[in-house]
Amino acid sequence: MTTEQIREILQSPAYEFLRSNEHLKGKIIFLTLGGSYSYGTNVETSDVDIRGCALNSRSDLLGLSNFEQVVHTETDTTVYSFNKLVSLLLNCNPNTIEMLGCRPEQYMVCTDIGREMIENRKLFLSKRAVNSFGGYANQQLRRLENALARDKLPQARKEEHILNSMKSAVKAFESRYRVFENGGITLYTAESSRKDLDREIFADIHLTKYPVREFNSILNDLTNVVGTYEKLNHRNHKKDDNHLNKHAMHLIRLYLMCLDILEKGDIITYRGADLPLLMSIRRGEYQLEDGTYRPEFFEMVSDFEKRLDYAKRNTNLPEHPDMKRVEEFVVSVNRRSLDV
Repeated sequence: MTTEQIREILQSPAYEFLRSNEHLKGKIIFLTLGGSYSYGTNVETSDVDIRGCALNSRSDLLGLSNFEQVVHTETDTTVYSFNKLVSLLLNCNPNTIEMLGCRPEQYMVCTDIGREMIENRKLFLSKRAVNSFGGYANQQLRRLENALARDKLPQARKEEHILNSMKSAVKAFESRYRVFENGGITLYTAESSRKDLDREIFADIHLTKYPVREFNSILNDLTNVVGTYEKLNHRNHKKDDNHLNKHAMHLIRLYLMCLDILEKGDIITYRGADLPLLMSIRRGEYQLEDGTYRPEFFEMVSDFEKRLDYAKRNTNLPEHPDMKRVEEFVVSVNRRSLDV
C-alpha cells in the first residue's frame, strides 16, 4: 500500500474519530506511519499503524482534565497529547521517538507546530537511548531464545533456561519494589519428584515483615515467566516461525536505530540501506530447517552489542536531555495551544 493510498484511507469513515474526537478535533499537529510501514519492512499482510500527537486543550493545561492519549484499536491508531509525548520522548522511548524520524512524505498531517517539534527532535536525545532501546532489544532476543529453548532443548535444559529468565526478573526487583532486600529469594533447579519433569525450579525465600501486596506482585512476576513458556507449548509452527523472524528482524532494527542516535545524533526511522539485511531476516534466511538460527545471526547480535557498548562510551550525546531547553520549547507550544 502506498502513502497516497493510506492518505485516502484516513479520509474514510473508519478514521472519522480523528476529526470528531473532542481531544483530537482541530488539535492534531502531526500524524505519521508507525510499525513496519514506517521502517520500510512492511509486507503484503502488514497492518497500517497510525501514530500522532495532539495539542493539550485549555482545560488540560489550566483545568482538571488529564488527556494523555487516544487509542483506537480498530484502526491501530494512537495519538498522544503533546505533554504526554514529551514525557515519553525524554526517555528515548523507542515506540515514540521513532515518530520524529520518519520521511517527510510519511507525515499524513503536519502543522507548523508539528514541523517545529520534528525539527527540534534532537532536544530529546541522550544516553538514555542505550537503556530504552537496549531493553526493547533484550525483550526481542529473549523471545527468540525462549521459543528456541522451548522447542529444541531437553526438559532439564529448558528448566535452566526458564530459571535464567526468572533470575533476570529478580535482578529488577530492587528497583521495582521499595523494600525488597537482595538475597531474599534464591532460585535454583534440582531433581524433581514430578513424573513429567526431570528437574524443577525451586525457591528458597527468606523474608521478614514483608508487605503481602508486594510479595504477591513478586510471585506474579515469577509465575508469568513460567506462564510464557506454558502458553506456547502448542503452537502453529509456520505462523510462529514468521513471528520469530519478525522478532529477529526488529532486534537488529533496534540496534541500528540506537546506533544512529548515539553515533549520528539523529533519529532515522525508515531504514533505507538496511532493508536488504532486515528483509532477509524477516524472510527466514537466517533460520535453519529445524527452526533454530544460523550461528551468523547470533554473531551479528554479538557484534551489535559490542558496537553499542563502544558507541555508548564515545557518543557526544549528554547523559540526560537539556531540561531547560525542553521546558522552553514545551512552554512555547503550550502557550500557543491555549489559543487553539
